[in-house]
Amino acid sequence: MSDKPRGARGSQVRSSGATVEIRNANQPGWSGKVDAAKYAAMRDALIAILPRTKPGLTQAEMRNKVVFHLPAHVFPGAAKSEWWAKCVQLDLEAKGVIEREKDARPLRWHRV
Repeated sequence: MSDKPRGARGSQVRSSGATVEIRNANQPGWSGKVDAAKYAAMRDALIAILPRTKPGLTQAEMRNKVVFHLPAHVFPGAAKSEWWAKCVQLDLEAKGVIEREKDARPLRWHRV
């Protein structure tokens, strides 16, 4: 089985070949590798939109706002941005950069 996360194949933009290792907050111990340019662009976009304090943003709010902060040459037409938003959100959460508000319904995230 490949260590490439589902959905990472079939990118519309040619990859430079550089990858970054990611983790998953929902699956401790799991890691995978994804395109470094797409990861960095989405990480920067998520950090730009997430507030530092509660209440944070819901998953839907993150997905709706992040597209306005993505470089068009990396995500033409915001292609696959929803998958990448979730992928990077789970990684940043696993690394302690963002935090899930467990008591909020729907769930919300903010920067640490």
